[in-house]
Amino acid sequence: MLQLLRSGVRSWLWPTGCRGLNALAEEAVQPPEKPEPLASAGPQAPVLRRCELPVPAHRRPVQAWVESLRGYEQERVGLAELHPDVFSTAPRLDILHQVTIWQKNFKRISYAKTKTRAEVQGGGRKPWPQKGSGRARHGSIRSPLWRGGGVAHGPRGPTSYYYMLPMKVRVQGLKVALTVKLAQDNLHIVDSLELPTADPQYLTELACFRHWGDSVLLVDLAYEDMPQNVVAATSRLKTFNLVPAVGLNVHSMLKHQTLVLTLQTWLPLLHSSMPGACSESGRAPGGFGALTPNLQE
Repeated sequence: MLQLLRSGVRSWLWPTGCRGLNALAEEAVQPPEKPEPLASAGPQAPVLRRCELPVPAHRRPVQAWVESLRGYEQERVGLAELHPDVFSTAPRLDILHQVTIWQKNFKRISYAKTKTRAEVQGGGRKPWPQKGSGRARHGSIRSPLWRGGGVAHGPRGPTSYYYMLPMKVRVQGLKVALTVKLAQDNLHIVDSLELPTADPQYLTELACFRHWGDSVLLVDLAYEDMPQNVVAATSRLKTFNLVPAVGLNVHSMLKHQTLVLTLQTWLPLLHSSMPGACSESGRAPGGFGALTPNLQE
């Protein structure tokens, strides 16, 4: 169209030109030249793990790099597709607060206990007669009004602060914590936790070289599958903790600056966070224990 307009302008400026309307029409009908193909940017990174559960039509899987722990350099061995409902949800800080407080009070027990007037030793007889002395009437020197007496409304421990948080809130807190870690670039996925040496200094230098911060939480599928080198290295470090997938929780993720997951870990985490989708896809709903045998296929 732009070429036709330019031709029309030229014919207007030079009305005695040699080209007529037929030439202009033929020029406008000519197909546009094909653009030259762009040079290839190189081979694409392989997708080591794809999202198995169905993704809504209006959303796309979140892609994350898969790294290796066999060297100080941040070697990227491929890509992993993460479900957007788990790793790209709305950052609800109120849900994080609810789940964190629930976890802190989960095992909290107060053993504070005070004695009532019946439990305090002494005070059996009446201190003075009811009438005639001019003083206020009392029946025992161990009443709450007296010094050394019992406590009227004191704590009667042990008191448990346990309460059950709804399952949907707990699952949503796990999703929000994973989303926030991934958005802040504090979540890293590795192919395995294999280390070339069991020296804890190697692990600390690797975390310093990759800017992982002072505290790192390493998560693997189960204790039986964890490599011996990483178990020996983390056992002598206070700020590097190694937990199985079943022990991953919101409080631990917020307590540590960096979260490191293996490829075998986030798959049962995905199925546990979306039990409804797992039952529809033929997977066993529930926690990590019900989904662990399916990973051996």
